[in-house]
Amino acid sequence: MKFSLPSRRRFLQQAAAIGIAAPAFIRNLRAAPPSETVRHASFGASGMAGADLRAISSHKATKLVCVADVDTASGEALKRDFPEIRVYQDWRELLDKEQKNLDSVNVSTPDHMHAPIGMSALQLGLAMYGQKPLTNDVYETRKLTEYAREKKLVTQMGIQVHSASEYRNAVHLIQEGAIGKVKEVHTWSSKKWGDPSRLPARMDAPPPTLNWNLWLGVMAERPFIGDGYYHPGNWRKRIDFGTGTFGDMGCHIYDPVFGALALTAPVSVRSEGPMPSAHNWANDAIVHYVFPGTKFTAGTTVAVTWYDGDQRPPKAVQELLGKQGMPDQGSIFIGEGGIMLLPHVSQPILLPEEKFKDHPRPKLVISDHWQQFVEAVRGNGQTSAGFDYSGPLTESVLLGGVASRFPKQTLEWDAAHLKFTNVPDANQYIRRDYRKGWEVKGLS
Repeated sequence: MKFSLPSRRRFLQQAAAIGIAAPAFIRNLRAAPPSETVRHASFGASGMAGADLRAISSHKATKLVCVADVDTASGEALKRDFPEIRVYQDWRELLDKEQKNLDSVNVSTPDHMHAPIGMSALQLGLAMYGQKPLTNDVYETRKLTEYAREKKLVTQMGIQVHSASEYRNAVHLIQEGAIGKVKEVHTWSSKKWGDPSRLPARMDAPPPTLNWNLWLGVMAERPFIGDGYYHPGNWRKRIDFGTGTFGDMGCHIYDPVFGALALTAPVSVRSEGPMPSAHNWANDAIVHYVFPGTKFTAGTTVAVTWYDGDQRPPKAVQELLGKQGMPDQGSIFIGEGGIMLLPHVSQPILLPEEKFKDHPRPKLVISDHWQQFVEAVRGNGQTSAGFDYSGPLTESVLLGGVASRFPKQTLEWDAAHLKFTNVPDANQYIRRDYRKGWEVKGLS
C-alpha cells in the first residue's frame, strides 16, 4: 500500500489501518536468525539522534538505511559519514516509502514528537529505541507502553547509564541490603532547563534548511523565533515541546532509584517549587513523591524528593555525607544501616566510610545499551529498559511537571485510571491535544 503525500490525514489514517492488522505478520517475517542484518532508520540526524544512530549502527549486524530530519542541513551532513543512506525531511514520507526496508528505528527528536513518530513506527511492527523521556505526556507514555506490550515488540528507552556499571552496581548494593532497607531518597540535578523570561513578541524567518511546520508537528502553529529560542536546543525549556530539567535528567537520575527499590506508580506528588509560565518551565523545582513501599524499603510507603537548578536536599541530609561533597547531580539513599551516595555518573559510595571500607563491591559486566537493543531485535536476549520498565518510570517523572502547576498542593494519583482523584483541574495536563491534520491512531 502506498500513502498519498503530502496529505497528513490520509497518511495517518492508512498507517493506523496497517498498524492494526500487520505487526504480528511483519514481526514473524522478521524472526530471522541472529546473523541477519538489522535494517535501521533514525528520526533525527544530529545531536542526541546522531549519537544514537552512530551507536546503533556501530553494531556489525546493523545497516543504517535512512534518516529523517526536519532540517535538511543535518541530514545532508550525515551523508558524509553514511554516503549510502537516504535522507528525508518528513518522517511520514520515510515510513511510507521505507517501511518494508526496515526492522528498527530510533526516535531522538524533540520530546513533543516522540509519541507521534514512535507510535506510527510501532504500528508498522518496527522495534523502537526511544529517547528519554519516552513521550511528552503521561497518556502518550501509557499508550506506547501498552501497544508495545500487546504486540510483543522490542523496545528500549535511551537511558544508557541504566546499562553502565555505575548504576548497575548501585542497584545491586541496595538490593543486597548493603545499607539496610531504604527510608527515603533525595535526587537532584544542577541543570536549568527553565526560562523565567516572557515569550518574545517577534516573528523571525526560519533558516532556509528548516521546515518549521514539520518541526512543530502535532503542536499548534506559531511564529518561528530565532537566536536558538526553539531550534536546535532550547526547546527543552518550552512547555509545548520539552519537559524541563526533570524530563531531561529525571529519567536518568530516577532510574537507579526506581530500579533499586522496585518502585511502581506514586500514590501522591507535591511541588514546593515555582510554577511554570504559560510558555516556559521554571527552574529550582522541589517535588515530593510518595511511592508504595516494597521489600527494599523500610515502611509501607517511601518518600523520594527531586530538586533542580539551585535547589538541593536539606542541610541535615547533606551533613550525612560527612567529608563527601555534594556532586552537581545525583542521589542520596538513606537506609536503616547506612547511606549510599550515587553521583551521576560515578560509582556508588557507601557511608560512613569507616563502616563500609571493607564491604565487597559488585563487579558487574558492563552492557552496551544500544547494542543490547540491536541484539534483542536480532532475537538474542532482551533489552533492560524496555517500555514495560521505562514507561512507568517516565510516567512518574512527568507527573512532577504536572504537579509544578499546582504548587503546595498534594496531588493524589490513581495510576490505573490515569487521573488525580482530589484535584480535578490537574487532569487536563495528563493528555494534550494534537492539532488538526496530525491525528495519530491510538493517541488522538
